[in-house]
Amino acid sequence: MISSLQAVIFDFDGVIANSEPLHLRAFQLTLAGIGAELTPAEYFAQYLGFDDVGMFQAFGNNRGLPLTDEDVRRLVQQKGVHLRRLTGGDGVLFPGAKEFVRTVAAAVPVAIASGALRHEIDEVLDAAGLAPLFPVIVAAGDTPQSKPSPAPYDLAFRRLAAISPHPLARNRCVAIEDSRWGLESARGAGLRCVAVTNSYPAHELGEADLTAGGLDKLTLETLDRLCADGGS
Repeated sequence: MISSLQAVIFDFDGVIANSEPLHLRAFQLTLAGIGAELTPAEYFAQYLGFDDVGMFQAFGNNRGLPLTDEDVRRLVQQKGVHLRRLTGGDGVLFPGAKEFVRTVAAAVPVAIASGALRHEIDEVLDAAGLAPLFPVIVAAGDTPQSKPSPAPYDLAFRRLAAISPHPLARNRCVAIEDSRWGLESARGAGLRCVAVTNSYPAHELGEADLTAGGLDKLTLETLDRLCADGGS
């Protein structure tokens, strides 16, 4: 029986859905249309933590490409088309993700704070039968700033708190992330931080209070103990 954990806020890509390689491929196909190349090493080192708009803006700045707002909008649309062709069904979920989400949602409120587009999240959750478990989803464009700003996690927490029958304390709510950008965002929002090593090795996830190999390596009791150790 849990006594300290009050809520869990999940990142999506790289935590629940094994879609980061698919996002990379969609970015590569899109950028190839303007004669630019994006390597896997470059993507994972510099861009994984951005939403689509932020990624194309940062890529343009880093490459000295004069991308206008309209250019970025068009690239985001094209990337979305490529991604829809690459994804489908709940086969994109990490092993044990569906079971862990169901276990946690049966005990405490859950939410998603992600840089993915809302329809991308919805399509995967619907296919996996998980959509009804998430009363709160913060997606790309829902906040003025994306990760590593605290804004996405802060908004997800405030929305959960607004519908919770009991007051929520930030240090008794856990964020589960796969990148340093996401951990910085969650930490800035005052949440306890768990990292999964689906995208980066543990030594690159130093902002985490706890690190695990994936959702299938976590338990509800582990998250509860983390919150109990966090103090009040």
